[in-house]
Amino acid sequence: MLVLTSAAILTWPSRARQDDELFQNRTATIGATEYHFRIFTPKGWSRKKKSPVILFLHGAGERGDDNLAQTRVGIGPAIVRQQESLPFIVVLPQCPRNRWWTEPDMQAQALKALDQTVKELNGDPKRTYLTGLSMGGYGSWIMAAGYPSKFAAIAVVCGGVRPPPRVNVPQPKDGPAASADPYGAVAATIGKTPVWVFHGGADPVVPVTESRKMVEAIKASGGSVRYNEYEGVGHNSWDKAYAEAEIFPWMLAQKLKASKR
Repeated sequence: MLVLTSAAILTWPSRARQDDELFQNRTATIGATEYHFRIFTPKGWSRKKKSPVILFLHGAGERGDDNLAQTRVGIGPAIVRQQESLPFIVVLPQCPRNRWWTEPDMQAQALKALDQTVKELNGDPKRTYLTGLSMGGYGSWIMAAGYPSKFAAIAVVCGGVRPPPRVNVPQPKDGPAASADPYGAVAATIGKTPVWVFHGGADPVVPVTESRKMVEAIKASGGSVRYNEYEGVGHNSWDKAYAEAEIFPWMLAQKLKASKR
């Protein structure tokens, strides 16, 4: 069984527009390596006004090089359902096989895709948001701690800071997540950035205690956090999380006081 993954590829909902139109193909180059990623642009988008932006980090099951799998689990189906009304530009990078979002170069390619999209489409740096599920949830905590002034809000789904037993996830060698108390250190670095955490209470892949510890650490540090724990739900808590009626309005209500990019 795959770990830190979104299990199986779900049946793709019917859609009004095809993949290449709804999720447009883009490339980002770092050094000699070219990465492909997808973007969603809201209906009525215009470069004349700044648009809010979401960076989405997928789970381990969507790793690869097809540049499609990351659109089909998690935030992708939510975009399909709300494509006529969702106001965000959404950036969906894809992590290659056998790599992890916790690795510095994988974080770099996701951030390059984000920054390139913000520049190309006149995204709003003060209304830029981060979300991820499972492996992408681990990556989101690391990225949020590494770039605490970049995101106006963070939504983490069935993620964590310390990997489950017997899962060889590359961990940071320095920074908050490498400290003796990684939960407290990550929470302190994130500071007052609003956070919403989601987890299934019966998750057999990523222990729900990972989210509970992060929520308590954020509270202890005086941060702003909401927590949804879904009783009886296993690893695929993203289905409920991205279907929450308030998740996108909550993001949109958050704004950085000043851009420090």
